[in-house]
Amino acid sequence: MGQTVVPFYFGLGSRYSYLAATQLERIEFKTNCRFEWVPLQSGELIRRANRGHSPFKGLPISGQYDWTYRQRDAEAWSRLYQVPYKEPVAFRVDPSDLAKACWAADVEGQLKAMSWRIFRAVFVETLVVSRDVLGQLASDVGLAGSELVAALDAPEVAARHEAALARALKDNAFGVPTFIVGGQIFWGNDRLPLVEHFLAKRVGTLSE
Repeated sequence: MGQTVVPFYFGLGSRYSYLAATQLERIEFKTNCRFEWVPLQSGELIRRANRGHSPFKGLPISGQYDWTYRQRDAEAWSRLYQVPYKEPVAFRVDPSDLAKACWAADVEGQLKAMSWRIFRAVFVETLVVSRDVLGQLASDVGLAGSELVAALDAPEVAARHEAALARALKDNAFGVPTFIVGGQIFWGNDRLPLVEHFLAKRVGTLSE
């Protein structure tokens, strides 16, 4: 059986996307899979999947959407994973700029590197992300920062982000992080053990 490629739909401002991302290299090594990183604006994905509604707007519709609970939960996962985590601060860019920055970086083969740099900036360094900051982060991964910032308004970059949203919706994704394995959808960082188990069975490292 060849290497399994697993789409990983994620948002750069999503705490659970960041936490899940910290585990992917380990799972790849264990199961001989490859995660395909697909950045997108998670709020827009949720809005489209829910016909214009978002559970994050207004008062929490249930306890799981309460911000205090989500912070405690994310901190607990970070302790379990033994990875750094700090609650993010507000952005000074359109949320889509984070995903677009990664798609712009992909022209130079640096999508994953740019994604990681933004994750660290948001959830480890707690930077207030602006377009100028995105340019600095691009420079950190060896890209021309001014060119990347200019590309945020390029139609071709917008088109790639739109294609990512459309692909996620076609795969029935309704939030992030989402993984697609063997045609099955797994949503959430807390589904990663199921993703890992499913992949391990596919490569024969687990018995039925």
